[in-house]
Amino acid sequence: MIDIKWIRENKQVVKENISKKFQDEKLPLVDEVEKLDIENRALKQRADQLRADRNQKSTLIGSLLRNGDKEEAEKIKKEVSSYGDEIVSLEKREDELSNKIKEMMMKIPQIIDDSVPIGKDDSENVEIEKFGEPFIPNYEIPYHADICEALGGLDKNSAGRTSGNGFYYLLGDIARMHEAVIAYARDFMIEKGFTYAVPPFMIRSDVVTGVMSFAEMDAMMYKIEGEDLYLIGTSEHSMIGKFKDQIIDEKELPIAMTSYSPCFRKEVGAHGLEERGLYRVHQFEKQEMVVLCKPEDSMEWYHKMWQFTVEFFRSLDVPVRTLECCSGDLADLKVKSCDVEAWSPRQKKYFEVGSCSTLGDAQARRLGIRMKTEKGNQYLATLNNTVVASPRGLIAVIENNYQEDGSIKIPKALQPYMGGKTKLELK
Repeated sequence: MIDIKWIRENKQVVKENISKKFQDEKLPLVDEVEKLDIENRALKQRADQLRADRNQKSTLIGSLLRNGDKEEAEKIKKEVSSYGDEIVSLEKREDELSNKIKEMMMKIPQIIDDSVPIGKDDSENVEIEKFGEPFIPNYEIPYHADICEALGGLDKNSAGRTSGNGFYYLLGDIARMHEAVIAYARDFMIEKGFTYAVPPFMIRSDVVTGVMSFAEMDAMMYKIEGEDLYLIGTSEHSMIGKFKDQIIDEKELPIAMTSYSPCFRKEVGAHGLEERGLYRVHQFEKQEMVVLCKPEDSMEWYHKMWQFTVEFFRSLDVPVRTLECCSGDLADLKVKSCDVEAWSPRQKKYFEVGSCSTLGDAQARRLGIRMKTEKGNQYLATLNNTVVASPRGLIAVIENNYQEDGSIKIPKALQPYMGGKTKLELK
């Protein structure tokens, strides 16, 4: 959410930013916010003046009574009494306008960084760099679901009976490797100096609207019936919410955390949920990075964070590339974002396995998270990034380590989490 003062002084920049994100339907919001803000400030000014007059005349009434001028005192009392009714009316209108302004401002997208490429959607994202040599073996790599089933590690039919499309059972060594990937990601980030956390897996609506836009909320979140609780779509939601309404001494910054959670997503509009595979599902597990820092340090952290994800996948023998997200592919709260994509030797293309974003002070404003500085309390910056989400990350490991005999070579980094096993073999 942009500072209302900044909108007053930079209205045209805000409009240009909306156009860069190809959301011209939101352009009228800027003029409407400006109009309501002018009215609201006038109301506040009038109410403040009435309060000042009331205080001044209350002092005068006391003086008149002490001097025995009761008649004049009673006359001014009636006048002051009428101020109270008007002040109450003005305060009520102020509250109405403030809520309306906030509601509209939460729909106006955050100002994107100048380095973000302009484009309508993810088809116009820009490749930045490749890490590791993508390869295609001289033997066929089966579909990942077939590989898992051949190893006795996947049962989607039973999950369909218990839960419906988009769910799965992982079994045996495949389930163990899935957890090994998550556990290794946890330890990988702890060694980078991040504090490990397991957050609540449900959050209240005021936290949800603090960390994401209304459109994202509707498309992603599962609501608990009869409760003001939502299942999280990523642990970033809980981790940022942890600091709601807090003032953090700037000496404690940066705060760098890595959090584990199951994640739940409706995937509204997603295609292929009925397929056999595990690319797009309603439930998965994820190791996340979350950083709170001074605004001037946010871009340095942004580059550190996506590089950690690249390093993680390269340690698992998975070639990856990074893509700069274009303006039209950025969620409304994001200032800048990039995706990390893993190589699929079966599909002969890359697929997304992680996303890194800096959100400026957008989430901090919505949730009231500030830092205490010598110049007063200021909003800080928040960032988030996927270390790994599995089973999608598991697919990348399986495909890139699949052998011609149907076995899967276990990367060295995962072997300690697999009881020392070096490969998974057909039974």
